[in-house]
Amino acid sequence: MKVNIYYGGRGVLDDPTQYVIQKMEKVLTELRVEVHRYNIYENKSMIATLPQTLKDVDGIVLATTVEWLGIGGYMNEFLDAMWLYGDKERISQIYMQPVVMSTTYGEREGLLTLENAWEILGGLPCAGLCGYVDDLVAFEMNKEYAHIIEKKAENLYRTISQKSKGLPTSNQAVTRTVLRTPQLELTPQESEQLSQYASDDNYVKKQKQDIEELSSMYRGLMGREVGDQTTEYIMELQSHFISQKDFHARYSFMITGKKKPLILDVNNDEIVCKYSQEEDIDVYIKIPAEIMTQYVNGQITIQRAFSVGDITVRGDFKTLRKLDEMFSFTA
Repeated sequence: MKVNIYYGGRGVLDDPTQYVIQKMEKVLTELRVEVHRYNIYENKSMIATLPQTLKDVDGIVLATTVEWLGIGGYMNEFLDAMWLYGDKERISQIYMQPVVMSTTYGEREGLLTLENAWEILGGLPCAGLCGYVDDLVAFEMNKEYAHIIEKKAENLYRTISQKSKGLPTSNQAVTRTVLRTPQLELTPQESEQLSQYASDDNYVKKQKQDIEELSSMYRGLMGREVGDQTTEYIMELQSHFISQKDFHARYSFMITGKKKPLILDVNNDEIVCKYSQEEDIDVYIKIPAEIMTQYVNGQITIQRAFSVGDITVRGDFKTLRKLDEMFSFTA
């Protein structure tokens, strides 16, 4: 059995949550559970990649401290990353035990927040632990409190071992029928890769620069009337096109060395390819000529070129992925 503990507090010495999770970690270790602890404040620049650590766990503990209002920024950021980049299918198999200690008011509300968040993510709930601590020394010396904490850790172990089930909740129903927050429809591998990019400040800065350059170049080309009569790549694209059902999108390929972008207008079973200045584009792609040649020769996919940084993309990721489905290029 493997359990991860995610601590969302600030790491201060008098934080009662640290004492609680240390006790729980000791109990779980004695029960021969493999325990890994992640202090989110130590990984604040890499929070987007933390959902990757859930790959092979059976249960997790989300632990945080209410110091003035709510569960705190670090835990909120972690839950946001779970929503954006987490593998929902994997989360649906993981038990979560919330631990919220308070040095002010609001530990019960914090506990409810974590429970609701995990259920909306689709995970399995486990009875949590919350409490108010006025004097940390007195709290640590109290044997009854220590016994309660140990029992909660044992309860997590039993819940996971017995694969306990619960009754349906309204949160799950809301997620299925009401909640309509747009999400990137990516595979777990693509989500993991995207989370790595999102946490890489240098990559994000480079992408912003590329987008600004692409936008500037495109605006400059819009004002020109000089035509580009080339038909390069058009025949290859048209001859290898696969009809698409109930799909319409417009792509703009900014190919190095070309005066105008190559426009792909896909409408179900029809495709129009031309070098032109167009508006209402769904996906802009900045691509070197040699990569475009490799693409139409079936030597590389658009998704692969994007993942390794050979091309720059602005627009809808789901629409971008359709490019590799609508052409039958073979090397």
